[in-house]
Amino acid sequence: MLEKKALTKVEINDVLARRWSIRAFDPNKEVEKEKIIAICEAARWSPSSAGDEPWNFILFDRFKDPESFAKALDCLSDYNQIWVKYAPLLILTIARDKWRNSEDLNRWSQHDTGAAAMSIYIQAVSMGLMAHPMGGFSVEKVIDEFEIPDGFTPMAMIAIGYQGDLEILDDYNKKRETAPRKRRDLSDNFYYGKWGKAIEF
Repeated sequence: MLEKKALTKVEINDVLARRWSIRAFDPNKEVEKEKIIAICEAARWSPSSAGDEPWNFILFDRFKDPESFAKALDCLSDYNQIWVKYAPLLILTIARDKWRNSEDLNRWSQHDTGAAAMSIYIQAVSMGLMAHPMGGFSVEKVIDEFEIPDGFTPMAMIAIGYQGDLEILDDYNKKRETAPRKRRDLSDNFYYGKWGKAIEF
């Protein structure tokens, strides 16, 4: 199994450090029902402004419901379809635009939906799975195909499954899969006390 643990200035939570977005999924191994429910529970208990829980998720299981999985796959960009077709599970994340009991816009809804998605990634890794979020899909197509009502914004698709053999990938994606992980330096994005004053470490 290929591991690409994050290189950090100080030690961080091991599950967070081991999380990365794989492309080589095992095409023959489905995600067990109890693990799917655990993933959903992790998202359900994520923080949200005023406890509004402004998220919805649609799950597509390639083993249990290949027809809906195929429809979801078809909404992805051509590039993503090349490797996502081997994933056993896809999840569409959706943010509710307004507060549940108001006509006012909830400006935190997309932030909170992202937090719930992060809970999914971490729960997946903790159970031996991997998760790869994607923005490369047609928003219009998923709205139409899955009858998503007005007032809801599709945010991302998440591929989830067990890590598979690198040989399943084409040369381009194999190269990306084995490339070192990179992040900007802490001082580029983390400030202390005021804008632009880099945090010291």
